[in-house]
Amino acid sequence: MAKGVDEPSLAGLVDFEKLDALLRNSVEDKWLEPWLSGLPEFTHRACQPQRWGDLPQWWQSVHAMPQVVASDCDFSAEAVRIGRADDVSDEQRAAIRQGLLNIKPWRKGPFEIFGIDLDSEWRSNWKWARVEPHLDLHNKRVLDVGCGNGYYALRMLGAGAQWVLGVDPSPRFLIHYAALRRFVPQHPDFHILPLGLEQLPLDLPLFDTVLSMGVLYHRRSPFDHLIELKRKLRPGGQLLLETLVVEGDQHTVLVPEDRYAQMRNVWCLPSVAALEHWLKRVGFTEIETVDVSDTTIEEQRATEWMTFQSLENFLDPNDHSKTIEGHPAPRRASVIARTPK
Repeated sequence: MAKGVDEPSLAGLVDFEKLDALLRNSVEDKWLEPWLSGLPEFTHRACQPQRWGDLPQWWQSVHAMPQVVASDCDFSAEAVRIGRADDVSDEQRAAIRQGLLNIKPWRKGPFEIFGIDLDSEWRSNWKWARVEPHLDLHNKRVLDVGCGNGYYALRMLGAGAQWVLGVDPSPRFLIHYAALRRFVPQHPDFHILPLGLEQLPLDLPLFDTVLSMGVLYHRRSPFDHLIELKRKLRPGGQLLLETLVVEGDQHTVLVPEDRYAQMRNVWCLPSVAALEHWLKRVGFTEIETVDVSDTTIEEQRATEWMTFQSLENFLDPNDHSKTIEGHPAPRRASVIARTPK
């Protein structure tokens, strides 16, 4: 495989050689070779400043932070912990804190970094507590679709996953993970690529577990998304699908006319029954809805680390059971399913 592109923005972040070895050891098909060979250049093009004008400034903030190695890490903690407060001086902690603030908004978390409480917009630990008991992660190979800054990937490693490949088309999340990994003494077996699911090979049936959390409703064709997820799982592999839902029977689907909770890119919200039916229709088995929870303004809110508008601004101010457009307020279902053995 070709060497990684020698760019400061990618150096030491995407270990192409290790990722290449992991994938080759899992899939022997020759058709994988062209994709693997072109991956460094493809990733490089995805992170060009011409596409993301703030990228050089973000990287400057990351590289300006003190280069300190954490004494230890705890990926199983609710606030993923990197280092301890006494690993750094007060001056170093202040510089690290400012550097992390410079690349906000931080959507997923929380994190604790050298005693710094990084209080993200989402209390992602709440969602993780709902789904972790239903996942079999020990020594598993995992694909995390829409992985964000890697919070869930690190939690999965903390729960015993062998390695995790994360894909997310936003380089901002690559920057966030670069900032976190700057301080980790040994690089975790989490490999993040600034790509979408559709930019992976269509058939890549090597993962024991695939996560798609908060992605389905952004897809124009939900069935295509489900099929793509299924084709990344080995026989008997496990899918965790988490998405917005509405009340109703298996024929109920909300298609917003324009926005949903101020989001333009929301295409469809099925009922739980419809979602289970969709999964069965594309060939999943052992389908079980393991959680249905309303999203509250305590779980998703503005903080010092995400100072823009958040859920409270997107709900009817007089009735939080509705969005500002009059749709049912966000409710999320988590469904477990498997591919046939």
